[in-house]
Amino acid sequence: MRGRTVDFELNEQQQLFRKTVRDWVDREAPKEWARELEKDEYNFPHALWDKFTTAGFHGIGLPEEYGGQGGDILTQMILARGLARSLAGLTWVWGITSFAGGKSVGLYGTEEQKRRHLTAITEGREKWAIGFTEPGGGTDLLGGLRTRAKKVDGGWVVNGQKTWSSMAHVADYILLLARTADYTDKRHQGVSLFILPARSEGVTIREIPKVGMRSLGSCDVYLDDVFVPEENLLGEENRAWRMLLPTLNNERIMLSSFCVGIMDGVLEDAVRYAMEREAFGGVIGRFQSLQHHIANIAMWRDQAELMVNRAAWMQSLGRPCGQEANMAKVVASELGGQAADLGLQILGGMGYSAETDMQRYWRDVRLFRIGPVTNEMARNGIAEGLGLPRSFS
Repeated sequence: MRGRTVDFELNEQQQLFRKTVRDWVDREAPKEWARELEKDEYNFPHALWDKFTTAGFHGIGLPEEYGGQGGDILTQMILARGLARSLAGLTWVWGITSFAGGKSVGLYGTEEQKRRHLTAITEGREKWAIGFTEPGGGTDLLGGLRTRAKKVDGGWVVNGQKTWSSMAHVADYILLLARTADYTDKRHQGVSLFILPARSEGVTIREIPKVGMRSLGSCDVYLDDVFVPEENLLGEENRAWRMLLPTLNNERIMLSSFCVGIMDGVLEDAVRYAMEREAFGGVIGRFQSLQHHIANIAMWRDQAELMVNRAAWMQSLGRPCGQEANMAKVVASELGGQAADLGLQILGGMGYSAETDMQRYWRDVRLFRIGPVTNEMARNGIAEGLGLPRSFS
């Protein structure tokens, strides 16, 4: 298109940051350590959190005036991808607080909230969780929203339940979505966001056993007459949904970057194993069928990379990117799953063994087709963006 330049090439500073992240991961968070961290499903990796703090990663994307490192979505994408190459789902140890506390408070917090929370996040003193999903809701976030916040003197009293709130068991704060007013015409009205201290009286948290994302901790959160002070309302009362929509693109691009990073790890491990494993008189990498498998993984990784880069590039320019973020999320998560499954096939029995990382990639990337939005719902949004009628109410 004449007059429009599209350039996804990283500039010199971004390339240096990418190298810095890669060197840091190889030195401080190698794959063998990630395997050790996730062996105990119920032991949160505080040591990994502390390493992120020392490296300054919690401040990536946060304003320098609050102690952050600065940087836009492209910088966050580089970090997300670089960490996921080794850590896979454990990358959310950084990502959840970055999104829930950093992004949301950074966009909609008062000056006092920003100075209090963003500074603490960059210094590694605050962990955050997200309290959006409810047991009867799933993807139907608004239709299933039963958590209520009732206005009282000095604040609000909250009752309800949240589920799949990762890191809630170790979090200092939960970014909580609750209904604060009844509107019969539009469900997105009358909902508000709160900064909920996770150890408030009336909060009960239970961890959920699961297949992947081990040691991160995903939780049910029960709220029984929990008092939230007035100053912990985030943004405008009753207008949370309008506030959340721009941040969802950031979350989907970040998740897509995790998927590309996982594919980096899958490809790296598949090539190494194919060149080391010997059978029938030589390395198995000489077999054409395995070469085709590895070529497919490389092509899928590059396809996903281009779509993720496009979405991140558009957001960095302040352009609407809902369609592009949805497309990147669907493509990256599905190709990431195919790549991990094929990588497991290449490694054979060792791929299924907990002594290698392929099974970890395979387990962790599977969730990304489900959350934070199902690929089916993302496809609905893509179709609607093309002018088709909405398929759900």
